[in-house]
Amino acid sequence: MKTAGIRDVAKLAGVSVTTVSHVLNETPHTRVAEETRNRVREAAKSLGYGPNRVAQALRTRRSGLIGLLSEEIATTPHAGRIILGAQEAARAHGLTLVIVSTERGDGVTAHQADVQALLDRQVDAILYATMYHRRITLPPNLGAVPAVLIDATDGAGALPAVVPDEVGGGVAAVRHLVEAGHRRIAFLNNDDDVPATHGRLAAYRQVLAESRIPYDENLVGETVSETAEGYELAKQIIARSQPTALFCYNDRMAMGAYRACRELGLRIPQDISIVGFDNQEIIAANIFPALTTVALPHYEMGAWALETAAEMLAEGSDRPAGPFEPVLLPCPLVPRDSVAPPRQA
Repeated sequence: MKTAGIRDVAKLAGVSVTTVSHVLNETPHTRVAEETRNRVREAAKSLGYGPNRVAQALRTRRSGLIGLLSEEIATTPHAGRIILGAQEAARAHGLTLVIVSTERGDGVTAHQADVQALLDRQVDAILYATMYHRRITLPPNLGAVPAVLIDATDGAGALPAVVPDEVGGGVAAVRHLVEAGHRRIAFLNNDDDVPATHGRLAAYRQVLAESRIPYDENLVGETVSETAEGYELAKQIIARSQPTALFCYNDRMAMGAYRACRELGLRIPQDISIVGFDNQEIIAANIFPALTTVALPHYEMGAWALETAAEMLAEGSDRPAGPFEPVLLPCPLVPRDSVAPPRQA
């Protein structure tokens, strides 16, 4: 079968070849009625015709490729949502995502090589995503093209960055427990020096202060944010302080707390309520009872980063040089079945 060309599209749409070129290449400052644009796009779609990307790249000096560098894609459930958000936003802009997986512990030199691999493929911009919210040291070659950070900041604000609103998410979680009637709320925190650790603790203290609930250090503990450690810490805090509710740094720690409560003969939520953080659905939606938690905006961060990169490309050399303040995206509460009023309420 003969491959359709631009003249075939023009004939089917009843317009000139020039009009087809302007519409499909989205040439700026051209006056083409929206009805005509739609007719051209429908004709091109029905014929399976698209603009010549090679010729387009030579003309605009743009490849239409956006690199996404993400840590531990294969083992991190969050990475998939970031990629999906960026991918769908890229498609809306007629851009193509090129994905490279890197390892968190490899260091700046290895990450510099990963960035170079994308630059060698002539990407127009790079999205740099970390596996959890933290401050990073930028690979020195990341500034070679417009770049956006996802779930990370660089400290100096050299690049636009989007991160979760850790404090806002923590406030939603603890306030949910207070509104259910709880006053003895324990917090099982992470022991890493990262923004989420400090932000979620700040949220816990903020809601207690707003609710005129005294802060009790016996109700707060920190450990490695994994299931086994969450189990041990929950047992310790429940034994020494008899809380009626647990706010856990993440869903993995909450899963450990479920086991501790079961071994101590406590029913969830009749005897003790639990709220997690992250909304890892393979955990939160499938343990019993289903876990009330807070969702991290991974999809939204991926989409925001792509939109920001597209805006920077459109602005060209006139784009602002910074410093940039990180953009905070909301972390909404996801109510399920693990919270109820305390028995004595």
